[in-house]
Amino acid sequence: MTDVLFGPVLHPSETQFRFWSPLHPHIQLHIDGEKPIDMQVRGHGWHESVVPGAGVGTRYSFILPDGLTVPDPASRHQPEDVHGPSEVVDLEAYRWRHPDWQGRPVEELVVYEMHIGTFTPEGTFRAALEKLDHLADLGVTALQIMPISDFPGGYNWGYDGVMPYAPDSSYGRPEDLMALIDAAHERGLCVLLDVVYNHFGPDGNYLPAYAPIFTEHHKTPWGNGINYDGDASKPVREFVIQNAIYWVRNFRFDGLRLDAVHAIKDDRGEHLLHELARRVREAAGSRHVHLVVENEDNDSDLLRRDAEGRPVHFTAQWNDDIHHVLHIAATGETFGYYKDYADRLTQKTGRALAEGFVFQGEHMDYRGETRGKPSGHLPPTAFISFIQNHDQIGNRALGDRMITSQPLEALKAIAAVYLLSPQLPMLFMGEEWGATEPFPFFCDFNEDLNEKVRIGRRLELSRLPGFDADDLPDPTAHGTFESAKLDWSKLSAPKAVDLLGFYRSLLALRRQHVTPLLAGAGAGGGSGRFEVDGECLFVEWQLSGKRLQLRANLTAKACRVAQATSGEVLYRLGRMEPVEAAPWSLVWSLADG
Repeated sequence: MTDVLFGPVLHPSETQFRFWSPLHPHIQLHIDGEKPIDMQVRGHGWHESVVPGAGVGTRYSFILPDGLTVPDPASRHQPEDVHGPSEVVDLEAYRWRHPDWQGRPVEELVVYEMHIGTFTPEGTFRAALEKLDHLADLGVTALQIMPISDFPGGYNWGYDGVMPYAPDSSYGRPEDLMALIDAAHERGLCVLLDVVYNHFGPDGNYLPAYAPIFTEHHKTPWGNGINYDGDASKPVREFVIQNAIYWVRNFRFDGLRLDAVHAIKDDRGEHLLHELARRVREAAGSRHVHLVVENEDNDSDLLRRDAEGRPVHFTAQWNDDIHHVLHIAATGETFGYYKDYADRLTQKTGRALAEGFVFQGEHMDYRGETRGKPSGHLPPTAFISFIQNHDQIGNRALGDRMITSQPLEALKAIAAVYLLSPQLPMLFMGEEWGATEPFPFFCDFNEDLNEKVRIGRRLELSRLPGFDADDLPDPTAHGTFESAKLDWSKLSAPKAVDLLGFYRSLLALRRQHVTPLLAGAGAGGGSGRFEVDGECLFVEWQLSGKRLQLRANLTAKACRVAQATSGEVLYRLGRMEPVEAAPWSLVWSLADG
């Protein structure tokens, strides 16, 4: 089935419509304003109709034998949301202004996570385009856009998408997304897309009505797993793999971030994740395309490198472990999953920085099981580090950012650690100027589902503080969504100007001193070691014949430091001298050898 093409195919004077419905022998095609057409059966569950005169702008849907009308699961555009008809779009009509863009190598990535709907007041692709100069000037080199696959309602984090090929119409048309990516490339910015292949949202997913999309053989937090390895699973696999290729080839995304891959279950010989990575890289050719995973299992095998240091499957993983240790250092919070990291925090911080994962096969009480595999052999560019992201803010009871409750000197210290670390840094939108707007979870379903979400969020996160309060923001209310929109007018406030300058200067230092050392890091494998220096942390990475060193006191108390800083000082925050290091102080240095 590798020749399967999902979605309509445009020809000069006609359009070919295809629909996979193995559960029904007969399907009708309905073009808006016309009588339904009986589709021809092509075998293996496929139905097809070629319609003369149908072209760009044609709206269509499919009618099942029981009368249920459904949109195209591979629709390119849903102008009336997920329950309405699909629209034929000519994706080849867009004229790329920068068709020769080849992307950026992994060592140059400085990632900026954004949610299109709240990044600007307008919440559209076109409005986001107007902010690209700000990001380029900041020192960002890669945007990571939270999921955009069409979801029900007017607002959503994106993880409830049901139309994987259609950018959500509330953000604009497909051509608007192309214009955003094109403009990013003009400024030297890569664009990565967050994609969800572990589940479909609860509203608007019609696939089960006509295809064996789910299997009882595998379970996920959202119910039965997607059928990637059972009977009739081959078209299901193709649907997802071709979707990944579609984003990279048709929209020229520079990579994908795969959500919660630990929930993608597949017992076939070549796991879906391996096949997807292989085929996406084949389709990308010589372009730099980066495939990133979120993986609670910390399975370092997915990040394996070949003899030349190139990723065999995936480029990097979001490193939750480094977030957790730096978050505890800055906030003192030890509830929930943080508790497993609080004991011997300095050592665990060193391990996260030097080796990637803190838990590499050890027992984790919060999970009630062992977690992770050894990761010290991997290059630092196999990990994406951060101190905030959509999950770590949004899964707090109030969706509050650290800046609203923690001292600025603590936040600057942990920022200086992750922004200059040889791991790949990722900022969350607005972090660079200290935005105080919350980022709570939000969605827009029908009232029955809305009530289930309200109850479900409390139960799911009941082990975290605050979720038993009576004044929680309603995740389904429009006001909750509006509260998350960045207020760009605050960018000129003195505190915002100061913090923005701080971030900009650190990223300039990274670009000048750290990035050049990372080009050969993949071939050399792991390069980090750490120790506790007196009561402070010392981490050292061997990179391209240099030793990048960090000495840090990530506490609110002065601590004893046994050794002096060696080599050229790249950056100093606070006072750190032999015998004593001030609170929230650190030194980055570079030595020969």
